[in-house]
Amino acid sequence: MNEIDKQVKPTFLRSLRFRIMLILVIMGFMPCLLATNVVIGRYRSRAIQLRTMNVRNQGDILCNLLMSEDYLDNLDSAVINGELTLISNIYNGRVMIVDGDYRVVRDTYDLDTGRTSVSKEVISAMSGGGAETQYDAINDYILMTFPLHDEDTSDVNGVMLISVSTTEIEQMAGILENWGMFVTGMVTLIVLVAGYFLAGLLVRPFLTVTRAIEDVTDGYADDAISVPDYSETVQIIDAFNRMLGRIRTMDQSRQEFVSNVSHELKTPLASMKVLADSLNSQDDLPIEYYKEFMQDITGEIDRENKIISDLLSMVRMDRKADSMKIEECDIGGMLETIVKRLKPIAAERRISISLSAPQTVRANVDDGKLSLAFSNLIENAVKYNHDDGWVRVTLSTDRKYFYVYVEDGGPGIPADQIEHIFERFYRGDKSHSTAIEGTGLGLAIARQAILLHHGVIKVNSREGQGTTFQVRIPFINAEN
Repeated sequence: MNEIDKQVKPTFLRSLRFRIMLILVIMGFMPCLLATNVVIGRYRSRAIQLRTMNVRNQGDILCNLLMSEDYLDNLDSAVINGELTLISNIYNGRVMIVDGDYRVVRDTYDLDTGRTSVSKEVISAMSGGGAETQYDAINDYILMTFPLHDEDTSDVNGVMLISVSTTEIEQMAGILENWGMFVTGMVTLIVLVAGYFLAGLLVRPFLTVTRAIEDVTDGYADDAISVPDYSETVQIIDAFNRMLGRIRTMDQSRQEFVSNVSHELKTPLASMKVLADSLNSQDDLPIEYYKEFMQDITGEIDRENKIISDLLSMVRMDRKADSMKIEECDIGGMLETIVKRLKPIAAERRISISLSAPQTVRANVDDGKLSLAFSNLIENAVKYNHDDGWVRVTLSTDRKYFYVYVEDGGPGIPADQIEHIFERFYRGDKSHSTAIEGTGLGLAIARQAILLHHGVIKVNSREGQGTTFQVRIPFINAEN
C-alpha cells in the first residue's frame, strides 16, 4: 500500500470516491424502489377493481335469478343454492341472504342462518340505499350488498350480501414485492461494484495531483506541475502553480532580504575595522588624526544604529495589528511637525519644502507608525532630489478618506524600477553605494504602515520629471 492510500483510507467516508459511489447507489436504488412500489400498487388496485367488477356482475345476475325464482319463499331451490355455493367457492367468499324481517335465511358458511342481521349495510339496503361496495384493506375482503326488489312493486324484500376474500391478491403482491426487492438489491450491488471502479477512475487524476504536490513539497520538482485530465484538475493545478510561484518569489525575496541585511550590517563594521586597524598599525599619530578617525568610526556606528532601527521598525510593521495604538490625531499638525524637522536638512542643498493643509483633519490612526511613514516619504523626496529643487506636501479630504501627496522635482524613477521601489533594501541604482545615505527600507516601512491603516499608496513618476506619491487612508481605523 503506497503512502497516498495510507492517507486516504482513514478518511474514506469523507472522500470524493465514497461520495461518488453514494450518489450512484442512490441513483440506482431509488428508481428501482420507486418502480417496485408503483408496479405493486397498480397491480393491487387493478386486481381489486377487476374482482369487484366480476363479483358485481355475478351478483346482479344472481339477484335477478333470486327474484324470478321467488327464492325467499322457496329456499330449497337446488339451482339457486348451487349458484350460491359456486360463487362462494370460485371467489373464496361468503354469500348471505337476508329477508324483509332482517332474518338470515341462507348462509353459504352456515354460521348465521336463522339469526337476525341488523348491520348498517343491511339497514342501508333495506332503506333503498341501493347496491354498495366496500373494501376492507386491513382484513383483505370486499363486501357488496344487493337489494332484492320485488319485480312488480319494486319494493325491497330482502338483501344479498357477498363478501369476497382478496388474500390471494395480497399474496401475489407480496411475491411481486419480494421479487422487486431482490431486483433492487441486485441492481444496488451491481451499481456499488461498478461505482467503486468508476469512482476510482474519476478520482485517479486527483491522486495524481496530490502526488505532484507532494513532490513539489518534498523538493523533487522545480517546474510547474500539470495534470490535464479534467478541467477541474487544470484549474486546481493552475491555482497551485500560481501559489507556488508566489511562494518561490517570497522565498527568493527572503533570501535577498537576508543577503541585503547581512551586507548592510557588515559594511559599517568593515569600515570601523579598517579605521581601527589603521590606528593600531601606526604609532605616534597626531591627536588630530585620532579625532578624525574616531569621528569616522562614530559615523559608522550611527549608520549601523540607523540600519538596526529601520530593521526593528520593519519587524514591528510585520507584527501588524498586534502593536497598533489607534487614537484620534491631527494629520495636518503631524505633517507640519515632519516638514519643520526636515527643513534644515533640505536647506543644506537649498531645497524648498512647502506644506498645503488648508483645513483641520482629524482621523483615528496610529500616530507613531503613520508619522514614520510620512517622514520616510518626505525625507526620500529631499534625498533623491536636485540641488535647488523643491518638495510639495499636500493634504486633502473627502467624506471617507484623507489624502496626502508628496511631490518633488527630482530626477524621477525609471519605468522599469517603479514596481520594485517598495521592496526591502531596494536601491534605484541596483547597488549598495553609500553615495546617498539610507538603508533601502524607508519605502517598505512606509507602505507597510499605510497598509496597516487599510490605506493605499501609489506612485507616479517619469524619468527627469519628478515623482509624486499619493496616500489614501480612511478616517476610521479600528484595531484588527
